[in-house]
Amino acid sequence: MLEAINNFTKLIGQAKSTKQLIKLKIDFLKPLRKWLDSLEIHNRKSAHFIAKLIPADCPFERDVVLLGRKLAHIPPLCKINPLYEQFVSLRFKALCYLVDQCGEDIQSYC
Repeated sequence: MLEAINNFTKLIGQAKSTKQLIKLKIDFLKPLRKWLDSLEIHNRKSAHFIAKLIPADCPFERDVVLLGRKLAHIPPLCKINPLYEQFVSLRFKALCYLVDQCGEDIQSYC
């Protein structure tokens, strides 16, 4: 770990401009993203579990209403999640498996 930090500081010292420094940005979630993208669905039970676990729309989006008047709107916060695209893709794979391989109706998940 100490060696990685030393290498990183050397790279920062060698960067000539801010643009080069921005290119040195490290994506710590990249291995997790790759793993989620590589997951394959081969089981009906796991496909049902994933489709139920990952919601179709953001559950945090709300309208704050008091006495019939809309006071505020809370926007969907799911897109702030750095793994949002991977979770949506995994849910899509699960639903496709249920339709294509199992021949099930997925109306209840929409």
